[in-house]
Amino acid sequence: MVVVMQPGAGDEDIARVVRTVEEAGGEAFVSRGKQRTIIGLVGETQTFLSLPLQALPGVESVVQIGRPYKLVSAESHPEPSSIHVGGVEIGRRGFTLILGPCAVESAEQTLESARMAKEAGAHILRGGAYKPRTSPYTFQGLGRDGLEILAAAREETGLPFVTEVLETRDVELVASYADMLQVGARNMQNFSLLKEVGRSGKPVLLKRGFSNTIEEWLLAAEYIAQQGNLQIVLCERGIRTFEPSTRNTLDISAVPVAQSLSHLPVVVDPSHASGKRALVPPLARAAVAAGADGVMIDIHPEPTRALVDGAQALSGEEAKRLAQDLQLLAALLGRSTETRVRA
Repeated sequence: MVVVMQPGAGDEDIARVVRTVEEAGGEAFVSRGKQRTIIGLVGETQTFLSLPLQALPGVESVVQIGRPYKLVSAESHPEPSSIHVGGVEIGRRGFTLILGPCAVESAEQTLESARMAKEAGAHILRGGAYKPRTSPYTFQGLGRDGLEILAAAREETGLPFVTEVLETRDVELVASYADMLQVGARNMQNFSLLKEVGRSGKPVLLKRGFSNTIEEWLLAAEYIAQQGNLQIVLCERGIRTFEPSTRNTLDISAVPVAQSLSHLPVVVDPSHASGKRALVPPLARAAVAAGADGVMIDIHPEPTRALVDGAQALSGEEAKRLAQDLQLLAALLGRSTETRVRA
């Protein structure tokens, strides 16, 4: 069950609900969104049904949720959520373009990529300061130096940035620089990391794991939400199948399915799904057509010299042409492509 609080509910109203639930032997997890607060209840449902929760001050509704993920379920939230990253809103009302290099290699390469992203019409910059790699002998990222480079790129271009965090011990550091924290596919079920990024209070981009179901993906998001953080964006980036012709198989059906099951925004990463530059534009267009709330695409000033995933990175001109196509398609589907600034 979840208790949905009224938009104007105060801290005392929320505390009163929590006390009532705990006195009945249950647990209450408070998650604060931009518009309203949701309290997830864990315990005996029959006990909660006997409590006068609906009559408590500040309570809008009490919803019985049948799914194992409660706070991120569509049943718990009357309208799809909008997530704010810097001044940019990600949600169903618009279409968000996230561009940038897969890895921060140098100040020059990252700043040039950020300028390319800005010129193409990106709303958010992406870039990896820490890189989880299959081989321990490949480039692992610049760490803190990479974060400082991304911060400099934000200062120059005005683009907020999202970057991946790999370990719980690094969350505080990365959160002190980044506008949004990314949890990558390899860490989707790193539950300690999910809890820590949830406690950071920063918006979180949660990528789906290579071999994970949509339910497992949403349960991972629930770990973040239980820490009081509903600022979560789901990212479909392809799953592992029997098909070897692409790096992964983009599960385009995951977009409408996840949107029907959850109130969270859903974006698509066609670069990591395909692993091939030529496939990024058609997959990105398919994501828009399927109703994705945004796409995240790798770009690089010199893709053939990239230290990480150069085969899937677009050049500046390619990114600009694709961005124009996506903006036109999004507009045809009634999506705004203007930067949405939080009031």
